[in-house]
Amino acid sequence: MKDIYIVLVRPYTGIGNIARCFTHYDYTHIAVSLDRSLSEFVSYSRRYHSFPFDSGFTREYRDYYAFGKHKDVKVKVFRLSVTDQSYSEILSFIRRCENDKAQLFNLFSMVTMPVLHGFRIYKANNCMSFTAKIIELSGLVKMDRPYYKYSIEDMDKLLEAHLFFEGRLKRRKSVRYGQYMRSFSVIKFAGDMVRLISGLTFRAVFLRKKSAVKSN
Repeated sequence: MKDIYIVLVRPYTGIGNIARCFTHYDYTHIAVSLDRSLSEFVSYSRRYHSFPFDSGFTREYRDYYAFGKHKDVKVKVFRLSVTDQSYSEILSFIRRCENDKAQLFNLFSMVTMPVLHGFRIYKANNCMSFTAKIIELSGLVKMDRPYYKYSIEDMDKLLEAHLFFEGRLKRRKSVRYGQYMRSFSVIKFAGDMVRLISGLTFRAVFLRKKSAVKSN
């Protein structure tokens, strides 16, 4: 048996603060960690703090969540003890997502989640669909709908029997923190936004059949 950790995060970002105003729910990000120390996480998210549209599969660290003046971050952690076979399938899925340069961040599904409850776009994920797929591959819980239709709050309830820890996770310095906090640029911000939205729109319109039959 191997352990994986599903980590719900209450980030300090402006987007997170806005989302909490509407949902009245603390956690607005979700990630996966493969080690008990919770030092490194994998998810679909922004790759740089100031550039939310430069996003996709990424490896995150504690100081990405507790950045700047913040010394810790509120998290809720679930531990899933999976079979060796399930663990191998989970690792394979993570590697496919990380190595596939065509992967995009599914912004459209994320922002419409409260209304449309999740939908697929070809080779696109967000933090919710990525984590829910890993939960599905664990084989530990019964999922009554497609994985990409689970919100963070849904997964919180789904995994309640596997709660490991809820509280403050202390900041820990990572080697990539300086790069993650790179200076803001209007040109990069606008270019990232255009590339992501146009890429998702093309796939949603012209690759709908692939979205329906091919797993991300």
